[in-house]
Amino acid sequence: MQKKQSEWKWQWNKLDYDSQWLFTEWIYPNKLEDFNNKTVLDAGCGGGQHLDLIAPYCKYALGIELNASEIAKRKNKYNKNVKIIEGDIGIINPKKKFDIVYSIGVLHHTNNPRKSFNKIKKNCKKKGRVIVWVYSYEGNFLNRSVLEPIKKIFFLKLNKKILLVLSKIITGLLYIPIYSIYLFPIRFLPFYDYFKNYRRLKFNMNTLNVFDKLNAPQTHFIKRSAIKSWFNSREFSDVHISHYKVVSWRASGTKK
Repeated sequence: MQKKQSEWKWQWNKLDYDSQWLFTEWIYPNKLEDFNNKTVLDAGCGGGQHLDLIAPYCKYALGIELNASEIAKRKNKYNKNVKIIEGDIGIINPKKKFDIVYSIGVLHHTNNPRKSFNKIKKNCKKKGRVIVWVYSYEGNFLNRSVLEPIKKIFFLKLNKKILLVLSKIITGLLYIPIYSIYLFPIRFLPFYDYFKNYRRLKFNMNTLNVFDKLNAPQTHFIKRSAIKSWFNSREFSDVHISHYKVVSWRASGTKK
């Protein structure tokens, strides 16, 4: 059972984003148009940003969120086809199955990503689509071995307002190498592909990316072998797995 984590409520109460193109890259090769007239489950909807993006397309969407459900409700107050309930995606049972079940940037923050995935896939209809985006083990050596230990010792103990100011400073400092040395085709530089997105996103969104990594109470990095076992051929067809910006996995499959 997942305990409530106040860090997420604080984050989504202070920070927001509306980068539709980023969401479409996370769910690739699936498209927003694939949500047309579909019933959808957002497993771990956070501040409700993704629900707001798919609302114009889908027939009905349900968001499950443990820590920030009230914020997600405010974000979607004008979307009459969206409902949000508070709950743990690892145990809650919506008592219905959906055409599309997705979880974007959430499973790697749960107590047990595999068990959480096994739970949410049960909420997908036969021939429905399951879509996930998670941090990858591969390509994240610095995050795993350097940032995560420092975060537990230092960043998680900071006052959130101070952490936000620090995140803005770090974001600003990152712009120096990102707009200088990272402009050259030196692909062996750490996070070379990932930092390409920083040049496409606004400062506030990049600050959110930094703050999210310093604020998350727990983070698991998922190996490709694990993702392949999640979307195994016994249960899924038309499976897509790709390494996004060499730091995360985007994966999806049609449930048999």
